[in-house]
Amino acid sequence: MTENQASATSAAEAAAEDEVVGICQDLIRIDTTNPGDHSGPGEREAAEYVVDLLGDVGLGPVVLESHPKRTSVVARMAGEDPARPALLIHGHLDVVPANAADWQRYPFGGELVDGFVWGRGAVDMKDMDAIVLAVTRQRLREGRRPARDVVLAFTADEEAGGTWGAGFLTAEHPGLFEGVTEAIGEVGGFSVEVGDQRMYAVQTAEKGLAWLRLTATGTAGHGSMIHGDNAVTALAEAVARIGRHEWPVRLPESVRAFLQAASAALGVEFDPEDPETVIGKLGVMGRMVGATVKNTANPTGLKAGYKVNVIPQSAAAEIDGRFLPGCEEEFLAEIDRLLGGAVKREFIHHDIAVETTADGALYEAMSAALLAEDPQATVVPYCMSGGTDAKWFSKLGIRCFGFSPLRLPPNVDFSGMFHGVDERVPVDGLRFGVRVLDRFLDIC
Repeated sequence: MTENQASATSAAEAAAEDEVVGICQDLIRIDTTNPGDHSGPGEREAAEYVVDLLGDVGLGPVVLESHPKRTSVVARMAGEDPARPALLIHGHLDVVPANAADWQRYPFGGELVDGFVWGRGAVDMKDMDAIVLAVTRQRLREGRRPARDVVLAFTADEEAGGTWGAGFLTAEHPGLFEGVTEAIGEVGGFSVEVGDQRMYAVQTAEKGLAWLRLTATGTAGHGSMIHGDNAVTALAEAVARIGRHEWPVRLPESVRAFLQAASAALGVEFDPEDPETVIGKLGVMGRMVGATVKNTANPTGLKAGYKVNVIPQSAAAEIDGRFLPGCEEEFLAEIDRLLGGAVKREFIHHDIAVETTADGALYEAMSAALLAEDPQATVVPYCMSGGTDAKWFSKLGIRCFGFSPLRLPPNVDFSGMFHGVDERVPVDGLRFGVRVLDRFLDIC
């Protein structure tokens, strides 16, 4: 990069940094709550806001609705070398519900307080949407192209599995992603303090989804009678077995690599048979990492009966199951064993686990962009305990990473803000993300 190019980049970053906070606030103020069906407000208003911002700088997005108000936006930004395979940057517009009574600040207020932007979606993931929009707008204003073509996707429905967003786009409009071989999205590139070392965790894997509905059937009857065929009893026993089950430790390469780096930073020996030795010293990050050393299955719902003195004929429960890369068959076989013969299962939503390797030019570009801003840090791969739209895009043969760069203050419970109360993102973190993403687009 020449001195003039570096100066132009610096000026662009500064302008985008000035804009990113306002965009993040605006997006939070647009309620895109996704209850898991079509009863919410949908993503249309947020999508129209995105279209206006991109159209203002000459980019003509494609707007697609899978269902009324379930709106996604896709645009393509020309790169310096159009012969190279394209890069996808994706972010979702929907958010999970928020009960305002539980929050210190109104969850859709986008308030700027104590150096943080508060509100539902602040970290999941209207922050990254804002960073992408701010950087894109400034680069287009100044005529600075990314290193290669970049496809931008702002999707609906990610918080309910993505069927009406990324699932719809990849199934019905795959041509929008023609030539794309790699992608970045949530959740990765955020900082975590481990001992006296700051690490940036880049997501190279995420667990698979097995949201299950369990059903037990029995014989209806009077609640006063002795009854040996009670659906509620059979279901409750199966749910308790699953909820209390101790899953064995499994370490995909992404998990092992993170734990090895964390062990070195903490000055403790890494024992793959006992990862809790390290996890217990990771503070708030330990909750996220701890969920990636084994499969998990958490009961989340029960439904049975309609009157206290009537034994119902059927009972149902819901299980949030997550399996590690390479562990799907083992997970489902163990669930079936725990269910026994009296309880049946069906999928509410079922999707793959995703894993790639922590190498190659794109991973090096992510690392270089982060370290240019924070030279004393290290970059490590990790596995995400949740799921993202990467599952859908990977089915098109796209290699997916989680890279939404944020530098966080020490001791911030970052993982706890996802779907939690008082979700907020530091202004300095947003500005950091702008600088990193802008630099990344020059070298990706």
